[in-house]
Amino acid sequence: MKAMILAAGRGERMRPLTDAIPKVLLEVRGKPLIVWSIEALARSGVREIVINHAHLGHMIEAALGDGRRFGVAIRYSREAEALETAGGIAQALPLLGDRPFLVVNGDLFCDFDFSRLVGTALGQDLAHLVLVANPPHHPLGDFALNGTQVAEAGQSTLTFSGIGLYRPELF
Repeated sequence: MKAMILAAGRGERMRPLTDAIPKVLLEVRGKPLIVWSIEALARSGVREIVINHAHLGHMIEAALGDGRRFGVAIRYSREAEALETAGGIAQALPLLGDRPFLVVNGDLFCDFDFSRLVGTALGQDLAHLVLVANPPHHPLGDFALNGTQVAEAGQSTLTFSGIGLYRPELF
């Protein structure tokens, strides 16, 4: 299974730090945010990763290279201007292929075990989103659920984690 790490954003909420360095290269516990995700994906069996970038993208490529040192192959999808999530994924589809793929927000720092998604069968579904309990700063959440399906309204809501499994046909 391939994965895509979204890294094209400017990181506006982290300014002025992100004026000189892409948000995904900011360090947490001694290494860049994006490296935590690359290493976790590699541990789960992902061997091919596509990373999109726009703002200061050359720094991302210089820091990560071809991915060999992480045990993966990294390819880059360069965006002149950030295309937002769906646009960035759509542009990267030729690199991702025609099978389902993981997508991870590049600024995540979490302990999610990606092997839980590797090999997951989507059936007829176009996507499988990893949802979490609503954090205090986002009490209304993003999605209501009816069983395992997204619903317009429901008794409980959850927040999108920034991790998902998608079919290329969605884009």
